[in-house]
Amino acid sequence: MNAAAPRRVLFLQGLASAFFRRLGTALEARGHAVHRVNLNGGDKLFWRRPDAIDYRGTLEEWPAALGEILETRRITDIVLFGDCRPLHRVAIKLAAHRAIPVHVFEEGYLRPSWITLELGGVNANSSLPRDAKWYRTAASTLPPFEAAPSAPSSFLRRSVEDVAYNVATVALSWRFAGYRTHRPWHPFVEYAGWLAKFARQPFTRRRSERLMQEIAGSRDPLYLFPLQLDCDYQVREHSPFGRLEPAIDQVVTSFARHAPPDSRLIVKEHPLDNGLTDWLRVTERLATARGVAHRIVYLHEGDLATLLRRARAVVTINSTVGTLALGEGLPVIALGPAIYNFAGLTYQGELDDFWRHGTPADPALFDAFRRVIGARSLVYGGFFSEQALAAAVGGSIARIEAAAAHTSVVVPDRAGHPLAQDGLAAVPFGATTG
Repeated sequence: MNAAAPRRVLFLQGLASAFFRRLGTALEARGHAVHRVNLNGGDKLFWRRPDAIDYRGTLEEWPAALGEILETRRITDIVLFGDCRPLHRVAIKLAAHRAIPVHVFEEGYLRPSWITLELGGVNANSSLPRDAKWYRTAASTLPPFEAAPSAPSSFLRRSVEDVAYNVATVALSWRFAGYRTHRPWHPFVEYAGWLAKFARQPFTRRRSERLMQEIAGSRDPLYLFPLQLDCDYQVREHSPFGRLEPAIDQVVTSFARHAPPDSRLIVKEHPLDNGLTDWLRVTERLATARGVAHRIVYLHEGDLATLLRRARAVVTINSTVGTLALGEGLPVIALGPAIYNFAGLTYQGELDDFWRHGTPADPALFDAFRRVIGARSLVYGGFFSEQALAAAVGGSIARIEAAAAHTSVVVPDRAGHPLAQDGLAAVPFGATTG
């Protein structure tokens, strides 16, 4: 693909990964000007490229400072990870006033092979419509969705890079005195939680293995409720609950009152939960209060694919597990806004009725949905292995340049060959329902 007209791209905060540095280097190699604002010491450590600005002010001073950067550097595009971080919210608003596209990265809507890249916002802020007819029309000219092999990812690498990022943030806090993290805990408090979790792991793993064997041999109807992270903006900002415990309470209470009496509820802990809250104890307390402690199974670990094969249906707030369950043909109810939460895919009635009356998604509609988000919002790759990073950088450049040129996206396939997706013209960037 020929390079698009040169852009002037400003990078804001990414995640603890080499991804933004690699993407900036690749964009520069294609003739684009690359700029960066470091917001803390971790940003500075992971960028390590020239022409970066260390922003040392406060959130209140940020609009004026960013506005000046946009003007003096004649920025044409902004790249960031996560659209709900306070400094990023300001950036998105300022960019909208100046008609500057904001390329928002996030973990993938479909996992584990993909990352998300959308203009303007992701998840509940995505411009993707929640309308079955729109998806059917938009998908009519798109090629079939091709399942991709899992993009390699290293938990060890993710952990090491996260520690390096946060140590640098703390070590250089004197230089970035105005910075305040978007996370609810100090990173060292989280690490204490992880250390305690690792210490308990031999016991929790044996318990989970025993419970998984019981689940495999059980004939009881099983409902799956995958937990999300209590600190996740999907829970705190994009759900009616604000925190995880009220969501658990609602699901357990409804299950106790309305689910078939011979059924069981599997509550599965998120694999990246930091262990600061004992969700097993919370779940047991709520289940005991509702009289269903004997019907609730809490799993610290467990193979998700196995659980989905055994489940009758899935209850979620707005987790990406919902898309996996839809792909398995399971009834799904989403209790909060999600890109897949609309009629034809998820159950649109009340949770109390879902236990007995949930129905699977329309397979043709799910196929159309997957085609559209594959063409519009997903990039093959990941953030925590060399192979995944290389794929993610190549696909991201294709999308950024296509958005700048207002053309159909042409992305490299997994072998690096151009793969035209001409039908994307039916899914214009920034499209919304009327």
